[in-house]
Amino acid sequence: MDAFRKREVIYFAKGGPANTGICLDCIEAALPDGFEDIVVAATCGDTAVALGKRLAGRNLNIIAVTHSAGFKSPSELEIDPETLATLRGLGVKVYTGTILTHSIETALAAEFGGIYPTIIIAQSLRRLGQGTKVACEIVMEACDAGLIPENKEVIAVAGTGRGADTAVIVKSAASKRFLSLKVLEYLAKPRE
Repeated sequence: MDAFRKREVIYFAKGGPANTGICLDCIEAALPDGFEDIVVAATCGDTAVALGKRLAGRNLNIIAVTHSAGFKSPSELEIDPETLATLRGLGVKVYTGTILTHSIETALAAEFGGIYPTIIIAQSLRRLGQGTKVACEIVMEACDAGLIPENKEVIAVAGTGRGADTAVIVKSAASKRFLSLKVLEYLAKPRE
Protein backbone atom coordinates (compact mmCIF):
# COMPACT_ATOMS: atom_id res chain seq x y z
CA MET A 1 0.00 0.00 0.00
CA ASP A 2 1.13 3.52 -0.71
CA ALA A 3 1.99 5.92 2.12
CA PHE A 4 -1.63 7.09 2.07
CA ARG A 5 -4.96 6.25 0.52
CA LYS A 6 -7.61 8.72 -0.48
CA ARG A 7 -11.19 7.56 -0.25
CA GLU A 8 -14.50 9.37 -0.16
CA VAL A 9 -16.45 8.84 3.07
CA ILE A 10 -20.16 9.56 3.29
CA TYR A 11 -21.37 11.09 6.56
CA PHE A 12 -25.13 10.93 6.98
CA ALA A 13 -26.83 13.70 8.98
CA LYS A 14 -28.87 11.04 10.80
CA GLY A 15 -28.75 7.29 11.07
CA GLY A 16 -31.46 4.98 9.82
CA PRO A 17 -32.80 2.92 6.94
CA ALA A 18 -33.17 5.87 4.56
CA ASN A 19 -29.38 5.67 4.08
CA THR A 20 -29.32 2.04 2.92
CA GLY A 21 -29.05 2.66 -0.83
CA ILE A 22 -26.19 5.14 -0.51
CA CYS A 23 -24.45 2.87 2.01
CA LEU A 24 -24.62 -0.02 -0.48
CA ASP A 25 -23.26 2.33 -3.18
CA CYS A 26 -20.24 2.97 -0.93
CA ILE A 27 -19.62 -0.76 -0.57
CA GLU A 28 -19.86 -1.29 -4.31
CA ALA A 29 -17.43 1.59 -4.93
CA ALA A 30 -14.84 -0.03 -2.63
CA LEU A 31 -14.92 -3.46 -4.32
CA PRO A 32 -12.29 -2.64 -6.97
CA ASP A 33 -9.76 -2.46 -4.11
CA GLY A 34 -9.89 -6.26 -3.95
CA PHE A 35 -12.32 -6.99 -1.12
CA GLU A 36 -13.70 -10.53 -1.23
CA ASP A 37 -15.64 -10.76 2.03
CA ILE A 38 -18.64 -8.70 3.11
CA VAL A 39 -20.44 -9.21 6.41
CA VAL A 40 -23.91 -7.68 6.80
CA ALA A 41 -26.15 -7.37 9.84
CA ALA A 42 -29.54 -8.95 9.18
CA THR A 43 -32.27 -8.41 11.76
CA CYS A 44 -35.14 -8.89 9.33
CA GLY A 45 -32.89 -9.43 6.28
CA ASP A 46 -34.00 -6.65 3.92
CA THR A 47 -30.54 -5.07 3.70
CA ALA A 48 -28.85 -8.45 3.23
CA VAL A 49 -31.27 -9.31 0.40
CA ALA A 50 -30.65 -5.92 -1.27
CA LEU A 51 -26.89 -6.42 -0.97
CA GLY A 52 -27.10 -10.01 -2.24
CA LYS A 53 -29.14 -8.95 -5.28
CA ARG A 54 -26.87 -6.00 -6.03
CA LEU A 55 -23.68 -8.07 -5.85
CA ALA A 56 -25.00 -11.33 -7.34
CA GLY A 57 -22.60 -13.09 -9.69
CA ARG A 58 -19.47 -11.27 -8.46
CA ASN A 59 -17.86 -14.24 -6.70
CA LEU A 60 -17.92 -12.56 -3.29
CA ASN A 61 -18.21 -14.19 0.12
CA ILE A 62 -21.28 -12.46 1.60
CA ILE A 63 -22.33 -13.40 5.12
CA ALA A 64 -25.58 -12.25 6.71
CA VAL A 65 -25.45 -12.34 10.52
CA THR A 66 -28.85 -12.59 12.21
CA HIS A 67 -29.89 -12.21 15.82
CA SER A 68 -29.97 -15.38 17.87
CA ALA A 69 -33.18 -17.27 18.35
CA GLY A 70 -34.93 -15.84 21.38
CA PHE A 71 -33.35 -12.39 21.08
CA LYS A 72 -36.71 -10.63 20.83
CA SER A 73 -38.93 -13.28 22.38
CA PRO A 74 -38.39 -16.90 23.50
CA SER A 75 -37.49 -19.36 20.73
CA GLU A 76 -38.37 -16.87 17.97
CA LEU A 77 -36.15 -15.90 15.03
CA GLU A 78 -36.72 -12.34 13.84
CA ILE A 79 -35.82 -13.19 10.25
CA ASP A 80 -38.54 -15.14 8.45
CA PRO A 81 -38.01 -18.44 6.59
CA GLU A 82 -38.80 -16.90 3.18
CA THR A 83 -36.08 -14.27 3.61
CA LEU A 84 -33.62 -16.96 4.69
CA ALA A 85 -34.47 -18.95 1.55
CA THR A 86 -34.04 -15.85 -0.62
CA LEU A 87 -30.63 -15.12 0.92
CA ARG A 88 -29.43 -18.68 0.43
CA GLY A 89 -30.76 -18.61 -3.15
CA LEU A 90 -28.61 -15.52 -3.76
CA GLY A 91 -25.56 -17.38 -2.45
CA VAL A 92 -25.45 -15.40 0.80
CA LYS A 93 -24.27 -17.44 3.77
CA VAL A 94 -26.40 -16.98 6.89
CA TYR A 95 -25.07 -17.17 10.42
CA THR A 96 -27.39 -17.05 13.43
CA GLY A 97 -25.70 -16.67 16.78
CA THR A 98 -25.44 -14.78 20.03
CA ILE A 99 -24.46 -11.13 19.82
CA LEU A 100 -21.08 -11.05 21.50
CA THR A 101 -21.80 -8.02 23.66
CA HIS A 102 -25.33 -9.16 24.50
CA SER A 103 -24.87 -12.49 26.16
CA ILE A 104 -24.93 -14.02 29.60
CA GLU A 105 -23.50 -10.83 31.12
CA THR A 106 -26.59 -8.91 29.96
CA ALA A 107 -28.79 -11.32 31.89
CA LEU A 108 -26.58 -10.99 34.97
CA ALA A 109 -26.61 -7.19 34.76
CA ALA A 110 -30.41 -7.17 34.49
CA GLU A 111 -30.80 -9.52 37.44
CA PHE A 112 -28.05 -8.32 39.79
CA GLY A 113 -27.19 -4.84 38.58
CA GLY A 114 -23.65 -3.76 38.00
CA ILE A 115 -21.53 -3.44 34.93
CA TYR A 116 -19.62 -6.18 33.17
CA PRO A 117 -16.76 -6.12 30.63
CA THR A 118 -18.81 -6.84 27.50
CA ILE A 119 -21.32 -4.14 28.44
CA ILE A 120 -18.44 -1.68 28.79
CA ILE A 121 -17.10 -2.76 25.39
CA ALA A 122 -20.54 -2.38 23.78
CA GLN A 123 -21.04 1.07 25.26
CA SER A 124 -17.52 2.13 24.23
CA LEU A 125 -18.07 1.01 20.63
CA ARG A 126 -21.41 2.85 20.56
CA ARG A 127 -19.50 6.11 21.04
CA LEU A 128 -18.44 5.60 17.42
CA GLY A 129 -22.02 4.78 16.40
CA GLN A 130 -24.45 1.90 16.75
CA GLY A 131 -23.48 0.65 13.29
CA THR A 132 -19.78 0.57 14.21
CA LYS A 133 -20.56 -1.54 17.29
CA VAL A 134 -22.63 -3.97 15.26
CA ALA A 135 -20.04 -4.11 12.46
CA CYS A 136 -17.35 -5.16 14.93
CA GLU A 137 -19.63 -7.78 16.49
CA ILE A 138 -20.72 -9.37 13.22
CA VAL A 139 -17.17 -9.61 11.89
CA MET A 140 -16.09 -11.46 15.04
CA GLU A 141 -19.16 -13.71 14.85
CA ALA A 142 -18.40 -14.56 11.20
CA CYS A 143 -14.79 -15.37 12.17
CA ASP A 144 -15.95 -17.47 15.13
CA ALA A 145 -18.15 -19.46 12.74
CA GLY A 146 -15.29 -19.97 10.26
CA LEU A 147 -17.12 -18.04 7.53
CA ILE A 148 -14.33 -15.49 7.02
CA PRO A 149 -10.64 -15.79 7.80
CA GLU A 150 -9.00 -13.85 10.58
CA ASN A 151 -6.52 -11.06 9.97
CA LYS A 152 -8.09 -10.10 6.65
CA GLU A 153 -9.53 -6.79 5.50
CA VAL A 154 -13.27 -7.23 5.10
CA ILE A 155 -16.21 -4.89 4.60
CA ALA A 156 -18.87 -4.84 7.31
CA VAL A 157 -22.24 -3.14 6.94
CA ALA A 158 -24.72 -2.41 9.71
CA GLY A 159 -27.15 0.23 10.81
CA THR A 160 -28.94 2.13 13.49
CA GLY A 161 -32.07 0.09 14.07
CA ARG A 162 -32.98 -1.20 10.62
CA GLY A 163 -31.36 -0.74 7.24
CA ALA A 164 -27.74 0.25 6.68
CA ASP A 165 -26.04 3.51 7.55
CA THR A 166 -22.56 2.30 8.43
CA ALA A 167 -20.00 0.60 6.20
CA VAL A 168 -16.50 -0.02 7.50
CA ILE A 169 -13.35 -1.82 6.48
CA VAL A 170 -12.30 -4.04 9.35
CA LYS A 171 -9.22 -6.19 9.95
CA SER A 172 -11.02 -9.35 11.05
CA ALA A 173 -10.47 -11.25 14.28
CA ALA A 174 -12.28 -13.95 16.20
CA SER A 175 -13.89 -12.92 19.47
CA LYS A 176 -11.16 -14.73 21.38
CA ARG A 177 -8.72 -12.25 19.81
CA PHE A 178 -10.99 -9.18 20.10
CA LEU A 179 -8.02 -6.90 20.77
CA SER A 180 -6.64 -7.73 17.30
CA LEU A 181 -9.80 -6.48 15.57
CA LYS A 182 -9.23 -3.08 13.93
CA VAL A 183 -11.62 -0.66 12.28
CA LEU A 184 -9.36 0.54 9.47
CA GLU A 185 -11.58 2.83 7.40
CA TYR A 186 -15.09 4.16 7.18
CA LEU A 187 -16.95 4.12 3.90
CA ALA A 188 -20.10 5.61 5.45
CA LYS A 189 -21.50 6.44 8.88
CA PRO A 190 -24.01 8.74 10.53
CA ARG A 191 -22.68 11.85 12.27
CA GLU A 192 -25.17 11.71 15.14
